[in-house]
Amino acid sequence: MIKILLFAELQEEAGTEQIEIEKAGVTVQELKAWLEKEYHLSALATTMTALNESYADDSEVVKDGDVVAFIPPVSGG
Repeated sequence: MIKILLFAELQEEAGTEQIEIEKAGVTVQELKAWLEKEYHLSALATTMTALNESYADDSEVVKDGDVVAFIPPVSGG
């Protein structure tokens, strides 16, 4: 089981802050593509990804038990 944490507008688009799925063995990019299709998340292309609390790139492979967090850019003034 993989736990996915969503923040900011991603939470609003998905209607939840957390998703748990059986997708071990996929890359971060493949996980993003699946989330875009299943949850219609439009902002994933510009998000930072953390895998088990360390920043990860799109080629990292997600394993069973991992926690993946998608963190959109912060804006403000």
